[in-house]
Amino acid sequence: MGFFFRTLEKRGNKMSEKVDLLLDVWDKPSKRKWALLSFQHVFAMFGATILVPILTGYPISVALFASGIGTIIYSVITRFKVPVYLGSSFAYITAVVVAIESMGGNVSAAQTGLMLVGLIYALISFIVKIIGKDWIDKILPPIVIGPMIMVIGLSLAPTAVSSAGLTSGGDIRVIATAIFTFLLTAFVSTKAKGFFKIIPFLVGILGGYLCAIILGIVDFTPVHEVLKSNQYIALPKFILPFKFGNFDSFELYFGPETWAILPVALVTIAEHVGDHTVLGKICGKNFLKDPGLNRTLLGDGIATFVSAFLGGPANTTYGENTGVIGMTRVASVYVTVGAAIIALTLSCLPLVAAVIQTIPWAVLGGMSIILYGVIASNGLKVLIDNNVDFRQQRNLIIASSMLVVGLGGAMIPLGSSAQLSGTAFAAIVGIIMNLVLPKVN
Repeated sequence: MGFFFRTLEKRGNKMSEKVDLLLDVWDKPSKRKWALLSFQHVFAMFGATILVPILTGYPISVALFASGIGTIIYSVITRFKVPVYLGSSFAYITAVVVAIESMGGNVSAAQTGLMLVGLIYALISFIVKIIGKDWIDKILPPIVIGPMIMVIGLSLAPTAVSSAGLTSGGDIRVIATAIFTFLLTAFVSTKAKGFFKIIPFLVGILGGYLCAIILGIVDFTPVHEVLKSNQYIALPKFILPFKFGNFDSFELYFGPETWAILPVALVTIAEHVGDHTVLGKICGKNFLKDPGLNRTLLGDGIATFVSAFLGGPANTTYGENTGVIGMTRVASVYVTVGAAIIALTLSCLPLVAAVIQTIPWAVLGGMSIILYGVIASNGLKVLIDNNVDFRQQRNLIIASSMLVVGLGGAMIPLGSSAQLSGTAFAAIVGIIMNLVLPKVN
């Protein structure tokens, strides 16, 4: 990886706005601090990044590998100008699960769809380069982006509640573990100081895991299997679109199950723009101009394509890591690329993946109650930060329609085995209504 860091050292350090940063984008931390700062980013992204493959059935090792290689790909394409970390995207969970279930457990439709999503990003990045980004602002204003993000979080709420055992006939041990995890995560997030303040989800997982061990609901079979095999270093369990060695494979599939995934790209593109805008304010730069939205979209898209090609989930810019930069005032690309290298290393350690597999659903459920709620609340924050006026009937109709369609189970059949529903349906409804309904002067 020496090439990447030598390239960084050749970069300038121009500020578009004076901000108080301990380390700017191209500042290199001391050797003593470098690893710790990078591990900090790994901790921030770890809980959410591994939660996606756990919920969707992807190999955890592949998700970690895709996260690391995706961040490096993004950094190269953006010329090491943006301290972004890419992790597993939550936006595609519902669409991917539906596609896999519709195919009887086959991942071909899901992976083909995510590869096409990466190509959609590349296509839009090309359009942005040619005609600019104003058209994106027109079809994805805050009144559409906000409810879209809210639907993402709230549509996952039943999964969190079910995993936490808070349903009829729930096991008291599962409920106790989930509640303990929930309270610990909430306490650390609001009361902790310093380093622990930025890793509430990781602390919640570790504390909940210990509680689950005490209550006897942890199955250590995956760990025993790795210990018996004596295989402590191995490549991730890639799932490729062709036969290669001992890796599993999937077929490129272009049926209706595949096309149903594509509209979700509208959601993640909106998130992409929002994340880069926020990060730009933290760093005192306009990343949508330099290196440009076309390059950031291309980096995100190629990273997602590569991840899906390897059998992993879609990648996306992580707000958790943006939060780390804002709280620590360390915006060095050396640190984010260092975190990516750590993720790549962890992905090749089977024992780590096996331990993660033993985490009970109760722990994930307790943590997810907060995590999914935070996602939904961020959608509300978009509306507040942009002063969206709900006294205007137009805004009220757009938001309410998106929430009801996205959360009410509305769907339109796409062929015999696929459907347009959830976040994708809500996004399309919001975009159309925003373009059709007259604006108030």
